[in-house]
Amino acid sequence: MTDTDILILSNGPGEVTTWVRPVVKALRQKLGNDRSQVRISVVLSPCPNASGKEAAIAQSFPEVDRVQAPEYFWKFLLWGKTIENWDWRNRGVVVFLGGDQFFAVLIGKRLGYRTIVYAEWEARWHNLIDRFGVMKPQVSDHVPQKYAHKFTVVGDLMVEAQTGISPSSTPVAPLGETPRPHWLPLSPLSPLSTPVAPLGETPRPHWLPLSPSSPSSSSQLIGLLPGSKAAKLMQGLPLTLAIAQDIHAKRPETRFVIPVAPTLDLQTLASFADPQKNPFVETFGKVSAKLVESEHPILQTAAGLSVDLWTQTPAYDLLSQCTLCLTTVGANTAELGALAVPMIVLLPTQQLDAMRSWDGLPGLLANLPLVGSLFAKFINWLFLRRKSLLAWPNIWAKEMIVPELVGKLQPKDVASMALDFLSHPEKLAEIQTKLRNIRGEPGAAEKIAQLVEEELGPNSQSDVPSRRPSS
Repeated sequence: MTDTDILILSNGPGEVTTWVRPVVKALRQKLGNDRSQVRISVVLSPCPNASGKEAAIAQSFPEVDRVQAPEYFWKFLLWGKTIENWDWRNRGVVVFLGGDQFFAVLIGKRLGYRTIVYAEWEARWHNLIDRFGVMKPQVSDHVPQKYAHKFTVVGDLMVEAQTGISPSSTPVAPLGETPRPHWLPLSPLSPLSTPVAPLGETPRPHWLPLSPSSPSSSSQLIGLLPGSKAAKLMQGLPLTLAIAQDIHAKRPETRFVIPVAPTLDLQTLASFADPQKNPFVETFGKVSAKLVESEHPILQTAAGLSVDLWTQTPAYDLLSQCTLCLTTVGANTAELGALAVPMIVLLPTQQLDAMRSWDGLPGLLANLPLVGSLFAKFINWLFLRRKSLLAWPNIWAKEMIVPELVGKLQPKDVASMALDFLSHPEKLAEIQTKLRNIRGEPGAAEKIAQLVEEELGPNSQSDVPSRRPSS
């Protein structure tokens, strides 16, 4: 294979970490590591849920040669020029791993490259895309028969997030030593709870560092995902802290952790638990908390609740340990669903303009300066009247797999539901089974790499004339 470019199109933090990372690894394993023969570039498009660190994350992947940040995307889409005037080889493939599938069409036509789309739930532009790798057979159920040959079931890239977590991201207790009190063993529900050791070696347990003040390692772990932006945190953090406080009062052995978004510093997060800075602390039961910074930072309430703060991203190794998560609506529900972690989805309506992360025109209107709050309130009011499913696993399954609580939520009511789940593990197991059933099979990254290799075959070059821009 000579002089080949592979262009990965992606967008948000979830796609970069859970789709791009395993695919570029599989591509290097399949096509080799000689950069003079195979070059991998990543181009990011804007995403309403972006953290701002997607380009840096992609640049950290050793398999990737070049990365362009999302702020330069539109110039590239319209005129074919990257900010660094990249050159493009005559032979190549565009691989869609997030964003708008039509971007792959336009860029593939411009460069004269073959196009491959990974379609998790929906495949579009059947007549213009060369190949589709789909998560499940159902994605292609309604595709016209004349395009059926383009579709291959590759499986679920999100499964790679469960099984492909870097061992270096998860500290281990030294072999033969007793773990310290602040290291939490993986939950029995976790797919990582039985790590595979190299042949001939004794397996070591994986341990995640949590606060020294936390109870014994036999306790259950609850993840709190209150949001990453101010509009959600204003309600989400006081609400989830108040729920955790009530659970803690009845089950003091329960442990709590917040996976902190990469865009959020700890001081800012803690400010939303300060009644002097956030009036919603009073609204949701007056449970305030202070930041205690140390080797393992925590939020500490006056009643003695400690909530660990986890700053490593992505936090899939941590989330996989959770017995249950309390989460806002949004991308969190997709990630938890893919990891088969049971959850309670919370949408408090005490502040109707909190939700502003809608896709498309609603998201643009809700985030306009000055008038965005009014649009957000109106859009959310209309949305809530429709009573549609909110969590991504429920949307995928077209049924209520995980509970969605909408309205003027009271912490004690939510805590009561959570306590019932904790007391009845069979209910959690049923949710977990349903979450696994709506996802696809493993091995997707390797199969997508196989599609790329096939499209780079001698008889697969595009018959579209290249309009590749000169450097």
